[in-house]
Amino acid sequence: MITHFRHAGLVVADLEGALRFWCDILGFRVVKKMDESGPHIDAMLGLKDVRVTTAKLAAPDGNLVELLHFHSHPDMPAWKGAAYSTGFTHVALTVDNLDSACQKLSKAGVTFNAPPQLSPDGYAKATYGRGPEGVLLELVEVLKA
Repeated sequence: MITHFRHAGLVVADLEGALRFWCDILGFRVVKKMDESGPHIDAMLGLKDVRVTTAKLAAPDGNLVELLHFHSHPDMPAWKGAAYSTGFTHVALTVDNLDSACQKLSKAGVTFNAPPQLSPDGYAKATYGRGPEGVLLELVEVLKA
């Protein structure tokens, strides 16, 4: 049935700020950015008179995140969930140097629950941080192939 994982979508209040974070800080690149409206998007989302800007961002490995900024519908409060909340909770990213990534992201305003933690099997180091608009990020550095 499923042939590929296509992308994960993230609604943002500040598209330009989100693009700076995801591209300039994390290293994604914009592969497609467009304004969308019309009967097809209204029907697909089950809304009326949708106007949304979407930006598809590619990680270095080609996997995609889609940022969506709605111009037509009032913003809901930012997600304030926790790692154990029902539904999608976080975005996991593999990094080459976790300590360096944490330093860079801290300077960009990401707050971390704890310093990087070594997995019990010694396979990886990982940590969780909260980025712009409350998004939880899991950062993982693989230590053993």
